[in-house]
Amino acid sequence: MRNLAIVDLGSNSARMAVSRLYANGHVEELKRVKEDTRLSEGMGPEHTLQPAAINRTIKALINFRRLYERMPDTDVIGITTAAVRMASNQAAFLKQVKQAIGLDLRVLSGDDEAYYDYLGVANSLVIKNCLILDTGGASCELILVKNGVKQHLISVPFGAVTLSEQFGLNDLVPSVNLFRAQMFLRDRLADIWWLSEASHCPIVLLGGANRTLARINRRRQKKLKVEDIHGYRLKTETVYHTFLDFLARSKRGRQDISGMEYARADIIVGGMLPLVTLLQMLDSDRVIFSESGVREGIISEYLQQTND
Repeated sequence: MRNLAIVDLGSNSARMAVSRLYANGHVEELKRVKEDTRLSEGMGPEHTLQPAAINRTIKALINFRRLYERMPDTDVIGITTAAVRMASNQAAFLKQVKQAIGLDLRVLSGDDEAYYDYLGVANSLVIKNCLILDTGGASCELILVKNGVKQHLISVPFGAVTLSEQFGLNDLVPSVNLFRAQMFLRDRLADIWWLSEASHCPIVLLGGANRTLARINRRRQKKLKVEDIHGYRLKTETVYHTFLDFLARSKRGRQDISGMEYARADIIVGGMLPLVTLLQMLDSDRVIFSESGVREGIISEYLQQTND
């Protein structure tokens, strides 16, 4: 029996999950923590990680280390995704993390990230045909599943933070900004030739913006366990109504919505746009939420490797 801590450094937030792994393959989650770091903030066309964002991230990682160091027999895996993947100063950042907390971060490729998303979903939800969408801060991962098997996957370089910054979606959204963002997304998504094979399929959702969508609607439906979103379903019509509510409000107004994270109100429109665009393109009638994604996929791989 050992513990496994996965430190997941995303483009908008840093997360850590510590799980106890038993010899029989059972996994028990012991702790899950998150800090809003917005590492991708202000990267601009040069794709440069900014000093303030780096400092926020290092502080979060130091806090995580304090937690996992208290747990005996703990292996630590550190991963990072789109913001660091694209960063022109990637090497300097990774060196700074190593010097600050002694952690070697593995920079996942877009295909790696999508594959681990698939593993996490496939091992926890029984869905034969679907499109998996993981909306991050600086990228989106898309995976087509047919008859329970991964057919195609891709990572595209835009997400909640980058879309919000590029098209001015942070506060009240001018119609021209929204239209430009929609045109941009439709053009980029139309280049993915196999997306048409997901027509009329449900979309399985991962990522912070999508979790926020689930929490808000569970509160509105007066569900007892608001955070229990795994397997939760929403009709497309409900997704559209929620998105319209976001568009009708300023950043401050969105912060007042029950279930909205205070720090996410300025990027929630950008975070939902990939989903709304895909629902329109694919004529999907529902979405399904998953709490299992990259981290759970890595745990699955880790268990397989250690048991071989």
